[in-house]
Amino acid sequence: TTLVGYLTASFMLSSLTSRYILEQQTIETIWTILPAIILIFLALPSLRLLYLLDEVGMSCLLTIKATGNQWYWGYEYSDFKGMEFDSYMLPEDTLEAGQYRLLEVDRRMVVPTKTDVRMLITSNDVIHSWAVPSLGVKVDAIPGRLNQTSFM
Repeated sequence: TTLVGYLTASFMLSSLTSRYILEQQTIETIWTILPAIILIFLALPSLRLLYLLDEVGMSCLLTIKATGNQWYWGYEYSDFKGMEFDSYMLPEDTLEAGQYRLLEVDRRMVVPTKTDVRMLITSNDVIHSWAVPSLGVKVDAIPGRLNQTSFM
C-alpha cells in the first residue's frame, strides 16, 4: 500500500500530467473508431474471396457421397446408378505385414487418376471424420449437414 500511495502522489505532483483535462474524448474516439475502420478494410476483401472460393458450382467429373455410420462408411457414386457399397474397417488380428492399422478396409473407395472428384460427406448418427492422409484431405461428417471437398 505504501508503494501505491507513493506512485499516486508522484503522478499527481508530476509536471508530466495535466490535472485540468479530465476526459480525453477526442483520443478515445480515435482509438475506438480507427481500429474498427482497419478491421473493416481487412474483412471486406476476405469476405469477397471467401464467396469467390465457394465450391458449389464447380464442375467435377465424378461425385461420390460418403455417409458415416457407426463402425463403417457408406459410399454412393452418384454418376453411376446403383453403385453403392459399405466399407468396414479390418480387425487388427486380420492385418498382414505392411498394412496400416485403422486405415485398412474390406472394400476401398476407388477413384480414377487425373480426374476432378467431388466428395459429399455426411453422417447418419454422430460426428465422424472422413480422411485420406496421402492426399491431405480431411472433412468432418456432421449429421444433417452435407459438407463437400474436392481433389484430383
